[in-house]
Amino acid sequence: MNRPTRRILLVEDEPVINGAITDRLVAEGYDVVRAWDGPGAVAEFTAHAPDLVVLDVMLPGFDGHEVCRRIQAVRPVPVLMLTARDDEADILVGLAVGADDYLTKPFRMRELVARVAALLRRVDRAAELAGRGAADLGDLRIDAAGRRVWAGGDEVHLTPTEFDLLLWLAVSPGVVLTRERLLAEVWGWPGASGTRTVDSHVKALRAKIGADRVRTVHGVGYALEAGHDR
Repeated sequence: MNRPTRRILLVEDEPVINGAITDRLVAEGYDVVRAWDGPGAVAEFTAHAPDLVVLDVMLPGFDGHEVCRRIQAVRPVPVLMLTARDDEADILVGLAVGADDYLTKPFRMRELVARVAALLRRVDRAAELAGRGAADLGDLRIDAAGRRVWAGGDEVHLTPTEFDLLLWLAVSPGVVLTRERLLAEVWGWPGASGTRTVDSHVKALRAKIGADRVRTVHGVGYALEAGHDR
């Protein structure tokens, strides 16, 4: 059985960039819905229920961070953020409001297509991960099926990518997972070209569940501390 065509909402106010991305995504077999500003993005998201959003940060009306915050409040969806600034602070703001990945302009179109495909593969694997049930690691509780997390008795709201990252770390608590393995398991990327993405998401995850819950092994990767109690 063929998979239904995936729908992507593209939000980009630059006509040339909007057109080029649209043409490439359509050529790759996606159904593309377009918006050009913040209010239009929220309206198109509500009207068309896309499977993924490609979202520029700088937009008329209100910016991409506010768009991301509003659409994630409606329904969790993978968001690929496009930013003109390769600045960690800006990237962390995007992750905090619900973005799953980012690309810095200028970018190669094949890289954007690869990121889109990887995010959609991660969505497809969510059902597999949900079968892992619930895990209790000290005062950290992870409900894989419900995709919910509690730390110290308080529910923590994670983005889809943050949740999958935490779940993979929780599969083997205390065991160090390399950045390369996390890229392959969580993002579906082979190789080591996106290790900074892992680092940024770990930083965002620590801000939500506690910095001391995820241990860094310099030059190698990360481990989720087992049996952590506050």
